Amino acid sequence: MAKKPRAIFEDVATPGRQQAAATGAIERAGGSGARGAVRIWLMVLFALVVVMIAVGGMTRLTDSGLSITEWAPVTGAIPPLNAEDWQREFDLYRQIPEYQLQNAGMTLDEFKVIYWWEWGHRQLGRFIGLVWALGFLWFLLTRTLPRGWTGRLLLLGGLGGLQGAIGWWMVSSGLEPGMLDVASYRLAIHLGLAFVILGLIAWYTFRLARREADLLQARRSAEARLFGGTTGLMHLAFVQILLGALVAGIDAGRMFPTWPDMGGGFLPPEPMVLDPWWRNFFENAGTVQFVHRMAGYLLLVLGVAVWLRGWRSPNGRTRFAMNAVLAVILLQVVIGIVTALYSAPWQLGILHQATAVLLWVLILRARFLARYPLPQSLRGTA
Repeated sequence: MAKKPRAIFEDVATPGRQQAAATGAIERAGGSGARGAVRIWLMVLFALVVVMIAVGGMTRLTDSGLSITEWAPVTGAIPPLNAEDWQREFDLYRQIPEYQLQNAGMTLDEFKVIYWWEWGHRQLGRFIGLVWALGFLWFLLTRTLPRGWTGRLLLLGGLGGLQGAIGWWMVSSGLEPGMLDVASYRLAIHLGLAFVILGLIAWYTFRLARREADLLQARRSAEARLFGGTTGLMHLAFVQILLGALVAGIDAGRMFPTWPDMGGGFLPPEPMVLDPWWRNFFENAGTVQFVHRMAGYLLLVLGVAVWLRGWRSPNGRTRFAMNAVLAVILLQVVIGIVTALYSAPWQLGILHQATAVLLWVLILRARFLARYPLPQSLRGTA
């Protein structure tokens, strides 16, 4: 019996055996893992690091950073539990220059206030390490880590451990003879690494929000010039963050409460008074604040230039991301000026630092969208 000819548009698949459209070789090969769960875990770590930066700022502003004079990563988690323990900690503090030259006569109750700030700062660091370790081990043992992500997430843990060691390296500098505070350049390294960790977590979170196949597809539409511009803006913002740490480290923000001049002139008085000359860029309050101001102006100029390129982007979400970057740069400039005019009270200091965190993340977001534009309808194309 002859078979009936098939119609030209007839479905030739076997009934019940139709398959969904393929999602790409990367996804079919497995390894997508628990991307959503890993992303949530990273978002928790992100929030904790933001809080850690804020607590670190308060610890510095309250002059609490040198209240604990020993580094005990494990046993240091237990605070003084009785009067004898408190007296021991207080006696150790009274042996360092900060007490002898600045806080002589401090009472035990006053010491407890600064002790709890520093203890809380260190305890939060331990908690962040625990959250990372438990999360990483869970995803590793359940084999739900996305393919290619083991090394990236291990890097976060390694940087977190390094941050703890650098924290003690920073504190130890303030315990040396003649020192009233930690070395400003060590503070800058400590804060800079915190922003590196924060940036990596943010970038990883952006990536995990989309499938690898989608990211590969999006990269074909990348805006190379805008990506380069936002990369430059990211680097300059990071330098400005380091300069801000140098300002905070020597309380330079409390000097020269005038703007746009500094002490009646464009340059501060005696900008190169220290010898050798390079010490002025770390220890001369006027010079350090001047460099920070000039870098802020440069960041504003570069931000406007990159925004003009982003404004021409055919992708509406990328344009919105660049608008947000420029808006926060302008806000940060205003906050910086007001902070200087009022001699950097702790409230404005913390606000200035928090806005730096926001700007850092927004720049990274704009850079990510320049590299991996989100799909949009033709209606949304300029």
